Amino acid sequence: MHDIHIHLPPWLDPFLTAHETRTSDDARRMSLVLDLAHENVRLGTGGPFGAAVFETRSGRLVAAGVNLVVASHCSIAHAEMVAIASAQQRLGHYNLREAVPGGCVLFSSAEPCAMCLGAIPWSGIDRLVCAARDEDARAVGFDEGHKPQDWIAGYARRGILVTSDLMRLEAAGLLRDYADSGGEIYDPSGTDTFSDWNRTPPTK
Repeated sequence: MHDIHIHLPPWLDPFLTAHETRTSDDARRMSLVLDLAHENVRLGTGGPFGAAVFETRSGRLVAAGVNLVVASHCSIAHAEMVAIASAQQRLGHYNLREAVPGGCVLFSSAEPCAMCLGAIPWSGIDRLVCAARDEDARAVGFDEGHKPQDWIAGYARRGILVTSDLMRLEAAGLLRDYADSGGEIYDPSGTDTFSDWNRTPPTK
């Protein structure tokens, strides 16, 4: 029998130590997440995605994650999944809403893919803040999976508030730069298309 291991890159903890990680300012928290994504690419440890879980009331960082799909040989190691799993392990509870008085907010450099879309409500996250849109990731070749167009309304019905397009231009730029530099685009299905999705260009 083998254990499952997804190792965080060695630069992550020193990086967080050197940056402000306790703030209630959305722009600063998203800036941190985008810096994580950029560093992940720069150091060759993964794809252009970052995420972080913060306590809603205090603004304290609980855990951060970056995309580790290729490095860990594991398709579920998306930045959001890594951040959520790290937060749950540190707090010793699968339900972040129960583990943290006032709940938690997840910041992500991009809207959730189909997998993360399902995982976020089960984790007990109360709010999601996204930068790049689904179509920005699809435009450079990432397979986001099948998602309902009204997913934000679906989240609202479950009590999860979604804030979109925060620093979208910067996040979409990271995705394009990664693709243009020859970064690995993993799409095992080989069938993901952008034809049925809104091609609204970044404007915010």
